Amino acid sequence: MPKINRYVDIDTVERESKKDYIDRHSPFIHCEDEAKAGEKFAVTVKVGNEYCHPDDFDHFIANISLFNGDTLLARADFLPGTLGNACGQAEVTFNVVPTGKKMSLVAQSYCTKHGVWESDPKTVTVSE
Repeated sequence: MPKINRYVDIDTVERESKKDYIDRHSPFIHCEDEAKAGEKFAVTVKVGNEYCHPDDFDHFIANISLFNGDTLLARADFLPGTLGNACGQAEVTFNVVPTGKKMSLVAQSYCTKHGVWESDPKTVTVSE
């Protein structure tokens, strides 16, 4: 099983190179805090917040996955060159249909050189 790397608040990190490394690989979830059951709900996942990630043939973000707890909701795969072979931030918006009373969303991104990176969980309340 691959090692799962997790985001660390880069404000607590002293070395700029370490901040860059952590931030540019970490997925960040952007969505509302509440959703309606049975209606499409947009969840955007962006890899990197302050720093960009390379888009080289041998070093790029290969995929982004979105989970609700242990359940895989969606996955987007990318090829090298998706970002025009320039440093950038892979981003995708998934439209999911929520069920239950809440969702515990977690995103993962896979870098071809530095493995799997996981976001902080995002709780979304689901109303009728």
